[in-house]
Amino acid sequence: MATTGDSSVSFNQIEHDEMHSSIEHRIVELVDHVDDAQESKEFQEWLDVQSRFHDYSHRNTLLIKLQCPEATRVAGYHTWRNDFERHVQKGEQAIWIWAPIISKRCPKCKNAPSYHDQIDCEYDETPTGEWSKGLVGFRPTTVFDVSQTEGEPLPVLETAATGNAGDLVLRLTEVGEDLGVTVRIVEAEEWEYGEAMGVCKYRCIHSFHPVVEVKARSNQADLAVTLIHEYAHALLHFDVDSEPERAKREVEAEAVAYIVGRFFELDTSGSAFYLAAWENENSEVIQDRLGRISSTAQEIIEALED
Repeated sequence: MATTGDSSVSFNQIEHDEMHSSIEHRIVELVDHVDDAQESKEFQEWLDVQSRFHDYSHRNTLLIKLQCPEATRVAGYHTWRNDFERHVQKGEQAIWIWAPIISKRCPKCKNAPSYHDQIDCEYDETPTGEWSKGLVGFRPTTVFDVSQTEGEPLPVLETAATGNAGDLVLRLTEVGEDLGVTVRIVEAEEWEYGEAMGVCKYRCIHSFHPVVEVKARSNQADLAVTLIHEYAHALLHFDVDSEPERAKREVEAEAVAYIVGRFFELDTSGSAFYLAAWENENSEVIQDRLGRISSTAQEIIEALED
C-alpha cells in the first residue's frame, strides 16, 4: 500500500488487478462498518435526538437562514427545555418562523369551525365534532438555535478522518487540473456554506466545469478526505440533479473517500457513521454501486500516484 511520505513508491509498481481487489475489499469492509454503526448505541442515541427535531419547510428554512445564517439545529423554547434539557441563554434573540395550525376543518371549505361559521359555508352533512383534523392556516412562532442554548450536550457522531496526511492535501490540489476540476481551499473566516466542510458546484464557460471548495482546518487528514469526497461528486455527479438521488450520491462520494483515504493509510472509520446517517435503511446501496465507486476511487488514486 502506498503512503504519502514515500515518493519512491510508484503506482506503476502496483498491479492493476491487485489495486482492484484491494478496492473491492475496502468496499466490503465499509459495508460491515456501516452495519455495525447502525446497530451501535452511539448511533441509536444520535438518531433518537435527530428524530425530535422538526423538518422545516423551504420557506421556514429560508427564514431561519436569513435571521441566523449559522443556525444548525433549531427548536422552540420549551422544546429545548423539556426534550433536550437545555435552556435558552439570557438575551438571545428569537428566530421567527411560521407554525402550522392543525384543527378540525370543514370537509367542504377546509376551514376551522369558527371561520367556517363566519363565511356561512352551507356544509352540514356531519356535525363539527366528527370533522377530521387538517391544516387550516399558519401563525408566527419563535425558535432558537442550539448555539443560543446551554445545558446537556447533544450526541455527536465523530466522522472526521485522522492520521498522518503528509503532503496528500498538496497533491490533491495539484491533480485538480488532471481530473478536470478547479480546487479551492477557503479560510474558515471566508467560508460561506455553514456547517458543510466542502462543496462541489459547477460553472458554465463553454461547458459545465466542476469547482470544488473545502473549508480550511488544522486536521489535514480530514481536509484531504473532504477533498476526495468532493472530487468524487465532481467526477460522478455532474449530470445528476434529482433531489431523491441526494442520499445515494452521498453514499457514493463518501465510499470513494473512505477507499482512497484508507489507501493512503488514513483512519476513515468515521465514514461508517456518515453513511449510516445518510442511508439508514441498509448498506446494500454501497455494493449496488460497486462499479462506479471502485472506478472513481481508482481514477483518483492513479492521478495521485502518477
